[in-house]
Amino acid sequence: MEHKLVLPSPVGELTLTEENGALTGLYFGTRPGGEEGPSPLLEEAARQLRAYFAGQRQAFSLPLAPRGTAFQLQVWQALQTIPYGEVRTYGEIARAIGKPKACRAVGMANHKNPISIIVPCHRVVGADGSLTGYGGGLAAKEFLLALEQGGRPS
Repeated sequence: MEHKLVLPSPVGELTLTEENGALTGLYFGTRPGGEEGPSPLLEEAARQLRAYFAGQRQAFSLPLAPRGTAFQLQVWQALQTIPYGEVRTYGEIARAIGKPKACRAVGMANHKNPISIIVPCHRVVGADGSLTGYGGGLAAKEFLLALEQGGRPS
């Protein structure tokens, strides 16, 4: 049974989901389904997220179980290697996973990332450094990047 917890944040409400002791989702907004209420893992994830938003945490230490294709899982693993405060392009991620021509597929996998923020898809930018689409909206992406780069998020 999937459990969920809705958490207020500076980028709006976030819905955390877990199943069998691993985080399966971090979504912008509220999501239907699942049994609402805290669990030890969801409470720990909420604590780590609050510390992240307060500028006191740069990395997350949580068991993750995202659901996706083998390619998506490979991309999401690569996203987790992007250091806090840095960005990579879709092309750099494609090269990092050994598929240098798969920029668009990397973009699609990025878009399908079920564990936003913790699996930092917001750290991926266009080839020219521009901010590109983000599931939580470009304002949320700007906020997260500014937070990580020591700026003052608006």
